[in-house]
Amino acid sequence: MSNTQQLQDFTTQVRRDILRMVHAVNSGHPGGSLGCAEFLTVLYQHQLKRNASFDMDGKGEDLFFLSNGHISPVFYSVLARSGYFPVSELATFRKLNTRLQGHPTTHDHLPGVRIASGSLGQGLSVAIGAAQAKKLNGDAQLIYSLHGDGEMQEGQNWEAIMYASAKKVDNLIATIDYNGQQIDGSTNDVLSLGNLKSKFEAFDWDVLEITEGNDIDAIIAGLAEAKSRTGKGKPVCILLHTVMGNGVDFMMHTHAWHGKAPNDEQLANGLAQNPATLGDY
Repeated sequence: MSNTQQLQDFTTQVRRDILRMVHAVNSGHPGGSLGCAEFLTVLYQHQLKRNASFDMDGKGEDLFFLSNGHISPVFYSVLARSGYFPVSELATFRKLNTRLQGHPTTHDHLPGVRIASGSLGQGLSVAIGAAQAKKLNGDAQLIYSLHGDGEMQEGQNWEAIMYASAKKVDNLIATIDYNGQQIDGSTNDVLSLGNLKSKFEAFDWDVLEITEGNDIDAIIAGLAEAKSRTGKGKPVCILLHTVMGNGVDFMMHTHAWHGKAPNDEQLANGLAQNPATLGDY
């Protein structure tokens, strides 16, 4: 998709999927999922070079790694609606014997999922390894990854950040969902990240910011700019300024919906704010 309205319609349907999936099992993480709906829509429907059929090697493809695996609802919805598995399978989210576990896993071989994630802080290390493998294989495509801002409090990230610049892993674009919220409160209150841009730059990364991280056109432009900066000796970081719970007014700007499911009335309210565009599962 390249039309902004088409991408917005896709995003609206993804938002409906998120609400319905989490409500159905009274568990899951809607806040961050809603906040990243525009980004993952643009990534899969506009940005990535990817094949219709999934294989783990991904030769000749751009690869994506989700590090903050608790936002699996948005990931599963975008994957399903991008053709990786049937949209109807979204109805099995978090149920017994499902392939759509609360955090993505690989043992059930769900197409589109390349790593088990949700144990925070590990995804960047995996993405760096994949990026180096691309280089060793003479594969010119890129590695993309997504991380929570609260996740940046994990120490393993900073070893990986130091390594990536030292080894000139310049085929990597790591995006930080910079919504300022985590499960126990704001990131400033729990453990302040300080000036995250300056910290990445001090570790010799090329950093850009998408200040309107829930705007389709801003994301398209930001990802294009990030791609233009690859291959120049430095890994690239995007600071994506999003709103947790975006698109559902009572969920926005608060950590309260990080891991809380809506009740029946709240579901109806949220769905009314996001009329169906592609059809529910």
